[in-house]
Amino acid sequence: MKLNYSLKLAAVALVLGFSSCSTDEEAVVDKASVSKETLAKIYEMGFGTTDVKAVEGGYLVEGDILLTDAQLNAQHDQKFLRVGETEQYRTTNLVNAGTGRTITLSIDPSLPSTYVTALDAAIARYNAQNLLIKMTRISSGGEIYLKAAPKSAQYLASAGFPTSTGNPHNQILIATRYIGTNPNQSWFTTILAHEIGHCIGFRHTDYMDRSYSCGGSYTNEGASTVGAINIPGTPTTADATSWMLACIGSGQNRPFNSNDVTALNYLY
Repeated sequence: MKLNYSLKLAAVALVLGFSSCSTDEEAVVDKASVSKETLAKIYEMGFGTTDVKAVEGGYLVEGDILLTDAQLNAQHDQKFLRVGETEQYRTTNLVNAGTGRTITLSIDPSLPSTYVTALDAAIARYNAQNLLIKMTRISSGGEIYLKAAPKSAQYLASAGFPTSTGNPHNQILIATRYIGTNPNQSWFTTILAHEIGHCIGFRHTDYMDRSYSCGGSYTNEGASTVGAINIPGTPTTADATSWMLACIGSGQNRPFNSNDVTALNYLY
């Protein structure tokens, strides 16, 4: 997630704040070293190519979303191609909830206890919606694992999208040097809920124009062959309070609003 434009440090990752990474020192490569071919593939998938970073496991786009080489090289279903306007969006792959499913999450025990508190609060936000998917934190081996980002990370937190086999993305990286050891709990809960949202298939609500939450010039991410599927019933005008907006200001809290609830209930 990326920080609000007024709080950018250098190149913020997730548009909701900074995104996170792993405790390992993973290299973050300047966009200039990302090939034109790779940038073209990223664009064809419907993701922005500004501030693309090569990281361990793939490429970080839109500030907090991990795309792997396998995803970039896979065939994409053209029937989902669309240009974002204002509604909420999901990815092609979703979590297979069946008639009900519990997703487990675990967190690196070396992270501060305040992170555990925020994770539990984020989980509670989802469980309060009585969806087909429930969430629970376990001590280790969770389907979604939270750990520290590399020290070079230029984002608050990061995550990826569900697999083609119907499982959530397995990792959320947290930039501890930006989050700190005792963050504002509502703010940090929103960041973790946002990253969990990516893990279960949500794209940024301001997909059509990330300047809406991040500031700067108008930026439409373009047509998408994967992961820009409108969620019926969501607004046709800009939504200023959605938990899936790309950027977030310091101390800002975004619990699910009524449109977010509509989107969650439609998918799960």
